[in-house]
Amino acid sequence: MPTQKLQLSLAARLLTGIVVATAVASCGSGPLGTESPVLHIGAIPDQNPEKLNRLYSSLSAELSDQLKVPVEYVPVSNYPAAVTAFRTGSLDLVWFGGLTGVQARLQTPGAKVLAQRDIDAKFTSVFIANGASGLRPFSTGDQLTNLKGRRLSFGSESSTSGRLMPQYFMSQNGVGTDELAGGAPGFSGSHDATIAVVQSGAYEVGALNEQVWKSNVEDGRADPNKVSVIWRTPPYVDYHWVARPDLDERFGNGFTNKVQTALLAITADTPRGETILELFGAAEFIPAQNSDYDKIEAVGRQLGKIR
Repeated sequence: MPTQKLQLSLAARLLTGIVVATAVASCGSGPLGTESPVLHIGAIPDQNPEKLNRLYSSLSAELSDQLKVPVEYVPVSNYPAAVTAFRTGSLDLVWFGGLTGVQARLQTPGAKVLAQRDIDAKFTSVFIANGASGLRPFSTGDQLTNLKGRRLSFGSESSTSGRLMPQYFMSQNGVGTDELAGGAPGFSGSHDATIAVVQSGAYEVGALNEQVWKSNVEDGRADPNKVSVIWRTPPYVDYHWVARPDLDERFGNGFTNKVQTALLAITADTPRGETILELFGAAEFIPAQNSDYDKIEAVGRQLGKIR
């Protein structure tokens, strides 16, 4: 019996040791952990979730291979949620629009703009109209006055291309949002949804990201016989990647620069790279910096979206 008890005691101690060792290893980011911390990436939900999941799953795999750390895409429910998750550290690297990126950096001192798409340096929005509205294409910005008294929908309230810049160009041409039907615009929540509410006739006019408009036309989700472009805005700077200020501390010196290099290295020369760039609607990512978005911040303050 003493021998049996001794063997059972040794077995119990061995099992306990295995459990403790496993728990320590699973901590990952702790000083005794053997695994790397996870890089959590996110994006403003500007399009349908299916497309976003496909895009950021591919991008997570690409960045993980390049950076040699686990990368996980974390969806958010709306634009403000992306800004909040970035501020609190739930997201490390986020694909923001111009306005949300400025808001995130103002709330997270030291955050850094890393890159934008080649199309973001001179981005444009479009105003679209339902065919039954009787509106025809405008040749100049001052014809935006024809929107007075019309039912108009923006996308998200925090969208740069689906709200901020369209509203800015409206105001520059003498059209206040209080002069729209009902005394205020509607907000569909996303660019895809804006197309849907205008195409259905729920709204006569909508404003959205031109790249998303073109993608929906190509995919057959927008019917040119029911809805069409009536005006294109002048260019402005828009989407971009923003990194939290503590990445080097958590992942090692120089990691932020490695993330930027990894983004800029994505090319269409590989099947996965081709898929990523196609879903982003771009030929490549290019370097960007905080000061590129000074004009967006100024417009945001002018329209009361930044205080």
